[in-house]
Amino acid sequence: MTPVDGGGGVAQADRIAARIRRGESPDEDGVEAVATTGAVHLGFDGARAARQALAAEVLGLGPLEGLVHDETVTDVLVNGDGSVWADRGAGLERWPLDLPDPAAARRLAVRLAGLAGRRLDESQPWVDGLLPGGLRLHAILPPLVDGGAHVSLRAARARADGLASLAGTGMFTPAVERLLRAVVDRRLSYVVTGGTGCGKTTLLAAMLAEVPAAERLVVVEDVRELCIAHPHVVRLQGRGANVEGHGAVGLVDLVRQALRMRPDRLVVGEVRGPEVREMLAALNTGHEGGCGTLHANAPADVPSRFDALGALAGLPRDAVQRQLASALQVVVHVERGPAGRRVSSVSVLRWTGAEVVSEVAVDAVTGSRGPGWPLLDHLAGGAGR
Repeated sequence: MTPVDGGGGVAQADRIAARIRRGESPDEDGVEAVATTGAVHLGFDGARAARQALAAEVLGLGPLEGLVHDETVTDVLVNGDGSVWADRGAGLERWPLDLPDPAAARRLAVRLAGLAGRRLDESQPWVDGLLPGGLRLHAILPPLVDGGAHVSLRAARARADGLASLAGTGMFTPAVERLLRAVVDRRLSYVVTGGTGCGKTTLLAAMLAEVPAAERLVVVEDVRELCIAHPHVVRLQGRGANVEGHGAVGLVDLVRQALRMRPDRLVVGEVRGPEVREMLAALNTGHEGGCGTLHANAPADVPSRFDALGALAGLPRDAVQRQLASALQVVVHVERGPAGRRVSSVSVLRWTGAEVVSEVAVDAVTGSRGPGWPLLDHLAGGAGR
């Protein structure tokens, strides 16, 4: 443990280490006891500072504590060389903070994995988990990664007032906001697409906040990330295998369970594997208004992305295409550029008689209408006029 600055810092670190050697797990009471013991040497203010530093070191995020609590920060990355990077909406930037050595990065990664209730060691050298407070954790150890341990943290920022809060950031225009509200109100099925870190989850959460309070949302995620301001949300989260390699629960099983829980809207946080089979089947059997996110470089790539995911579930392309034609209706594409995260287009999926194609209805940046506009206008009940 890194000693706490101050007159009794080294002694406090020794006392914490001694408690751990006796088999005592770090907790708030233990931190309080150690900090209080040093109050004679440190004084009231020194003891309070020591208490905060110790709590961050053994219970919290250590040197990353203040950075993660910055509401503008969505991602924090620690590289094996100890460098720290953060994303405040305009891309990654080097932070004036470094961990002292690879051993410190490893200690941080292992401790955070423990806080997430997961194991991280040579026999299980990577971990996905959820930290207290809703932070999503990914960590991986050498030799699978070069240098020291790498840690990735993602913060789910709540959007209490739904789409209105994102409109205020310039993520979309008032006309696009009306379309997005119509997609929700008219129970259209949709996916939010884009690259990594472009704001897909943030936009999906904001749209779900617009769902009427009387409806029940059942959300399926591999690792909990969606932060939804809605009074009736049921969350299902995947689970990794235990040390014997048993007990894993994936999204395929969770989607099946979700369909037995009377969802008014089925939400798959990220469609990325064989669970697409169950999702498409559900949206074809009366579960209107279903939604999720999907990694795609452009709206035109969405049908082929579903083909690829369907192949993982053993579905032939023809079966995927026919189910997709009646399961999903709208694609909302998000991009991140120098101006920040924004909706770049709203598209519709249309069956040509042979395959599904994605047609841009509205270019959300210029406001121009594309070939998919008549269909979207009809589906949205004229909300975009």
